[in-house]
Amino acid sequence: MAVQTGLGEPRGPWFLSPDLGPDGRHRWDVPDPGEDPSRRRWRGRLWTAVAVVALSTVSGAAAGGWVAGQGGAGPTAASAAPVPAELVTAAQKTVPGVVSVLVGGGANGQSATGSGFAIDNEQHIVTNDHILAKGGGGAVTVEMPDGRRYAAEVVGREPGSDLAVLKVPSAAGLAPLPLAKPRSTRVGEPVLAVGSPLGLAGTVTAGIVSALNRQVRLGTNRRSAVQTDASINPGNSGGPLVNARGEVVGVNTAIATIDGSGSIGIGFAIPIDQVQQTADTIIGKGG
Repeated sequence: MAVQTGLGEPRGPWFLSPDLGPDGRHRWDVPDPGEDPSRRRWRGRLWTAVAVVALSTVSGAAAGGWVAGQGGAGPTAASAAPVPAELVTAAQKTVPGVVSVLVGGGANGQSATGSGFAIDNEQHIVTNDHILAKGGGGAVTVEMPDGRRYAAEVVGREPGSDLAVLKVPSAAGLAPLPLAKPRSTRVGEPVLAVGSPLGLAGTVTAGIVSALNRQVRLGTNRRSAVQTDASINPGNSGGPLVNARGEVVGVNTAIATIDGSGSIGIGFAIPIDQVQQTADTIIGKGG
């Protein structure tokens, strides 16, 4: 299965600011009688250009190529952050438990790639539902860190929370990643995003937790997310965001982007307490 590693066509879900007026309009869209009209027009253009896009890499008829090939700028690097020594150890612990998720051969002729990680000793893998959706419901293959590939069973999907659970044979031998305690994540703590951005498996980027309880549209609902400045890009979808102890604090799911130019250092992850609750429900129903 040929997998295109370009950024592809930016798609929703769209960013929902918590700062909404009573009529549902963004407050920056409401004219200020004392404001310079030219400044208001500039401000409006800026915010309408910022969107949250799902992070799976898509190939097929609807996908675009590299952003640079479309006349736009390439991905902009997120702000560099000092890397504490303990993050090196955290990365060494995490990478062996993170996989690439490949979906293709669906009815829409598209394929999609993303990331996932083992959540238990029964070889259940958590990932994002939108990876499966963009792959058109095609066959799912999981690629191990050492390059081995296994056909994966879809145990269950929950589009409302943009989560899905896969299962691979016991021969895969994936070690589950430890999960952080619910509500233990703190703003400012260092984190790593681990996954397969642009098809580059085993990629690790560092940053901090920028905010908690950030309201964004994830899946089909508006939900609270962990915001991070760790550089994440299409293909990181479904991969873990881990703290300095190597504990998963969230599932990387979406980024804010300006004109589809890639990571700008504003990413969003589904909090681990939501992930664990949804995964337990799916596994309990699907076995």
